[in-house]
Amino acid sequence: MKKILLFFLVISSSALAGSMLGLDALGKEDVAGATAAIAGRGFAGGAKTGDGLSLTNPSALAFEDNVSFSATMDYEMTSAESGEDSYVSNTMTLPSLYLSFPMGSFGAFALGISQRYASTLEMESEDSLKNQDVKLDYSGSVFEFVPTYSIRLPFYRRVSLGASMHIVSGSIERSLRLGPDNSGISKKDFWATNSSKVIELVEGDFETEKAGYYTLSAMYRGPHSSYYFSATTPYTLVNSLSYDFRFSQRDTLSPYKNERQIEVPLTLATGVDYRLFANHHVMFDFMMRSWDEDIQNMAGSWDIPSTTETQTEFLVALGYQKDGSKELYEKYWKRMQFRLGAWYRDWYIKDVSEYGGALGVGLPLGTRGTIVDVSLQGGLRDAGSFGWDETFFGIRVTLTGVGSWGKTHNSR
Repeated sequence: MKKILLFFLVISSSALAGSMLGLDALGKEDVAGATAAIAGRGFAGGAKTGDGLSLTNPSALAFEDNVSFSATMDYEMTSAESGEDSYVSNTMTLPSLYLSFPMGSFGAFALGISQRYASTLEMESEDSLKNQDVKLDYSGSVFEFVPTYSIRLPFYRRVSLGASMHIVSGSIERSLRLGPDNSGISKKDFWATNSSKVIELVEGDFETEKAGYYTLSAMYRGPHSSYYFSATTPYTLVNSLSYDFRFSQRDTLSPYKNERQIEVPLTLATGVDYRLFANHHVMFDFMMRSWDEDIQNMAGSWDIPSTTETQTEFLVALGYQKDGSKELYEKYWKRMQFRLGAWYRDWYIKDVSEYGGALGVGLPLGTRGTIVDVSLQGGLRDAGSFGWDETFFGIRVTLTGVGSWGKTHNSR
């Protein structure tokens, strides 16, 4: 597949894609449920309260005061380069939605939907002079439905405990069409390009081997600093695939089925939020999981490698946020939130690392606490032995609506 993708970098006439890394494995992984507020701090701030549901730290939910609904939209532009060849692509996704319900001394409950992995690619080249006809499509995602519960200890209210259940679903599809030219494929596949357009279609669904997996966390919120620690249980991701090799939509040559099982290891995460002068926050977060098994690829025909090599995955993030004033009579810019941050991340894919930085702002709307968070993030993905690097720039926007169910609202 590496040879085919590099081939596209040279001859592609049209392209719509996200990251090209890990397409045949799990694809691009998003930071779990990251809203624009979290992204604007460089993906730091799991120990900060007041931002709603955190999938890495469900215990933070117990410190929420208001019912809230949040929806996030993410746009990313990616430029992939290999030597003198390059292409630019754009993607737009809805990575997270959540609804949270504080229940006073009974804790807090939330429902969330989060996208964890995405494989998106559409590339096509047709050249009648060179007799080339190639089209490659990936379309799929792994997402989770995440019910969460958190409660503060009745005898020590500075400490909270939280738990999330992750119910996994999703699908993946890959379509590869090759026309008469055979210069971009393995010699053993030359037969498929003799005056015909041959399509290989692979598709299947994702689920977990058991009902789901879990994140457990504990948090301390002190007068000047907060800390949390969380552990996410390992699980087996099952992808049931069907393969159709055809000359047309009706003429299937060799249909068969396969099931790949991906062992996702234990995830550990921790973080600190240190508060200065009441409204300044300095945050540090760390996440790690040690992959000890390679990932079985979708593979199939066309000389595609059967596995993707893995490595120990981790994220180090440092962020800053200045909170805005809560007083409505203050000037608007004084009620805004300002953020910045940076991160370093090793992907689950061997030799792939990521460096990034971010800026963010929180724009209050109305008198009830509704806010629009906007973040700008960019950086570099170093693909190592894959042969190309990716430069990326993204805009993430989150609308958070806040309610006060069961409370008297003062409209002054």
